[in-house]
Amino acid sequence: NNSVTMEAAGGVKRKATEIAIGPDHDILEIMPIGAGAEVGRSCIMLKFKGKHIMLDCGIHPAYNGLAALPFFDAIDDPSTIDVLLISHFHLDHCASLPYFTEKTTFKGRVFMTHPTKAIYKMLLTDYVKVSNIAVEEMLYDEQDLINSMEKIDGINYHQEVEYNGIKFACYNAGHVLGAAMFMIEIAGVRVLYTGDFSRQEDRHLMAAETPTTCPDIVIVESTYGVQNHEPRIERESRFTNYVHSIVRRGGRCLIPVFALGRAQELLLILDEYWTAHPELHHIPIYYASILAKKCMTVYQTYINMMNENIKKQFAVSNPFVFKHISNLNGMSDFDDAGPCIVMASPGMLQSGMSRELFEKWCTSAKNGVVIPGYCVEGTLAKHIMSDPKEITTSAGASVPMRMSVDYVSFSAHSDFSQTSGFLDILQPPYVILVHGDANEMGRLKSKLGERYAGKNVEILTPKNCQTVQLKFSGDKTAKVMGSLASAPPQEGQSLSGLLVRKDFKHTVVSPQDLGTYTKLTMCTVTQRQTVPFHQPFDVLRGALRQMYDSVKEGFEEDVASLKVHDSVSVMHTSTDQLGLSWVSSPVNDMLADSVVALILRLETNPMSFKSLVPVRDNHGLCLAHDIDASRDVLAQQYGLNNVKVVEGHQIHIQIGDLNVAVAFEDHHSKPNKFIIQGLLADSVVA
Repeated sequence: NNSVTMEAAGGVKRKATEIAIGPDHDILEIMPIGAGAEVGRSCIMLKFKGKHIMLDCGIHPAYNGLAALPFFDAIDDPSTIDVLLISHFHLDHCASLPYFTEKTTFKGRVFMTHPTKAIYKMLLTDYVKVSNIAVEEMLYDEQDLINSMEKIDGINYHQEVEYNGIKFACYNAGHVLGAAMFMIEIAGVRVLYTGDFSRQEDRHLMAAETPTTCPDIVIVESTYGVQNHEPRIERESRFTNYVHSIVRRGGRCLIPVFALGRAQELLLILDEYWTAHPELHHIPIYYASILAKKCMTVYQTYINMMNENIKKQFAVSNPFVFKHISNLNGMSDFDDAGPCIVMASPGMLQSGMSRELFEKWCTSAKNGVVIPGYCVEGTLAKHIMSDPKEITTSAGASVPMRMSVDYVSFSAHSDFSQTSGFLDILQPPYVILVHGDANEMGRLKSKLGERYAGKNVEILTPKNCQTVQLKFSGDKTAKVMGSLASAPPQEGQSLSGLLVRKDFKHTVVSPQDLGTYTKLTMCTVTQRQTVPFHQPFDVLRGALRQMYDSVKEGFEEDVASLKVHDSVSVMHTSTDQLGLSWVSSPVNDMLADSVVALILRLETNPMSFKSLVPVRDNHGLCLAHDIDASRDVLAQQYGLNNVKVVEGHQIHIQIGDLNVAVAFEDHHSKPNKFIIQGLLADSVVA
């Protein structure tokens, strides 16, 4: 019974007209407001059964200021978002978070793994300081970042969290330390969001896990489309050969990297290679990142989340304390005197030290740059891979581009063989491709379509602000618990109890079992009312006995009282007022209203009850001898326009859709008999 529709396109949100979606509707909506047919500003909206989830909240590395943000204006109301899940600490997945938590009406909870939370603060503090834009274009300041930290909850791999009817757990995604993929469940429908993931183990990280439960939908990255990575040994060999070749010719080698992630992998490779080649020991390797030095303590803290190779090395000595690599705090500390290797951030040469060194070295053919990862369209790193003759510096000047450019993919993103193998195991009915260039994404969709032809797997590639609508309909069941379930049910048996809904679970219990099987408790509401009354209490006693079959005398709270039908207590609290109290219920409330009406009538016209002589029928019910008097009493309770005498011996009461007929049989004889029919009968008898 599942179906799919897509609506909106071109970065503009349009309302779906073919399906009306309410909080309990069976339509699940997925809308990328970033990373839809692009790489950068990952941000995916998920809506189902009135629950709203945001997956990642990054920036686009090719843009600055507000232009770098996801399309937040496509969100109707940020305050309706229940949960925001961050997959890892890279800027294109988390750097919009302080803006979203502090500059919008978002009130939900944010979850990420503990290593991600620790590195997130360090990375974004550095991002705020080194952003090369005007102050008025800054998205947020350091105080906003600090405030956002208070809204973040750290979680562990495989920890199951349930919040506001949303269940989720995270799994190791490879990629970088602390990277997570999230399995989300709402009303029995499971959605797996992979974020950036890698199923190939490297020198320090484990391969991504494969969840044991099969999801209904997989939202998966398509960064490399149908490409396959070369084997690890081959790419490491190419990388070290490129570096060795540059320094052998007397040049400077620039390796632009993100401060954390692939940088640690490359440092391990270079340190091992230098150890094996003594002839290179006189050539320095610098790691230009104060931030990475700070974050290295996080790597050492979470060594247990890395692979067995690193754990074994750590038992002997810290593998992240390098023999041949020095930290470089800044350009003022750098002695640019000859061949050297410098690893500097950011990885796409947008700004910072990597951009500064590139502009300084790019005019010499001796020098070279080795790009070790994926480059987003629109960045300088992507531009120089097209072999330009000159480049524009950050100051706006044009300079010749003579340095060599080599590319070796150490990107810890899933390639085609990894992605297709992953989907082969999970076999989801729906696959949503995100985080990929439109062309790569299209090729991947086509190849996966061929792979799963005839297997009832649908591949979807929504653009930014384009909504995918998937219908998931199923039976709603309620579990009978407690005393109601003490005996096996019989065919045709009626069941009476309270239906309790908690999120998407339904339970039927008896009122007595409510506190045992639910978090609800029974309570009693006692209503009290004070009514002015200046007549003798005996007059009231007589009037009540004329109108009601059961009136008991007694004392409550040390004053005389009358109990009407064992429900409503009328207490003579003083010479000028009466106090009424009763346990609230639909019947008791109507009975109390009728008693109050009688008291008020007696207060305004005490003589009106003298003509009411109590007459009882064979069933012991009190009747008024005079039909007109009965009509007057009922009109006091239900309104004059709602009470009519029909054919001289019937009284009809009509209140909305509720009605009652009082038919007096032979009203000239005694004792009178009457028949009362209708939904208001209990109230009229009272």
